[in-house]
Amino acid sequence: MAELRSDPRVVALTGGIASGKSTVARMLSDLGASVVDADLLAREAVGAGTSGLREVLREFGAQLLGENGELDRGRLGEIVFRDQHARRRLEAIVHPRVAELSQEQIAQALKEGAPLVVYEIPLLFETGREREFSGSILVQVDPAQQLTRLMQRSGLDRKAALDRIGSQLPLAAKAERATWVIDNSGPLEATRAAVDRLWRRELRATAAD
Repeated sequence: MAELRSDPRVVALTGGIASGKSTVARMLSDLGASVVDADLLAREAVGAGTSGLREVLREFGAQLLGENGELDRGRLGEIVFRDQHARRRLEAIVHPRVAELSQEQIAQALKEGAPLVVYEIPLLFETGREREFSGSILVQVDPAQQLTRLMQRSGLDRKAALDRIGSQLPLAAKAERATWVIDNSGPLEATRAAVDRLWRRELRATAAD
């Protein structure tokens, strides 16, 4: 992605699981940014009939193939979120494919004249991709709220939720490396106000350069 690294119109959006990244991404989209979603690309990378899916099944077993021809992501999650080695094997399959797809989509958005491209990527710092972007936005939330939101959103028990949170860098560590931080611990209106301020003071100027 070297050709995009110095482009001021490309920034990354990250945060922990259930921190509110997608909420902030929608707000930025409403303000005029073009959003590329790594989670959607990860699904595409192992979609029905893809080489990514075939490799996942070879690595983790054909029992993970659902009747609809799609990967049973729930069963795969049960494997990789309690086994760090298994998670690394999965990442070795998925991450290179997602990186390639993201480069294509970002380049296309820039070609079409997007004033600002926001790449929504949960594992920005974990994968060492922060250097590919002109800046990074971290969506931060109180750890207790993060746990509660994840349990409620995904129907997980406390241990399963903690396993997923523990698979990522702590939010405090990410905050130290991010260019900008949006606190999503309060009401939605407060988050929206923070995003608006960031857009007016930093991102809009970046998009206009």
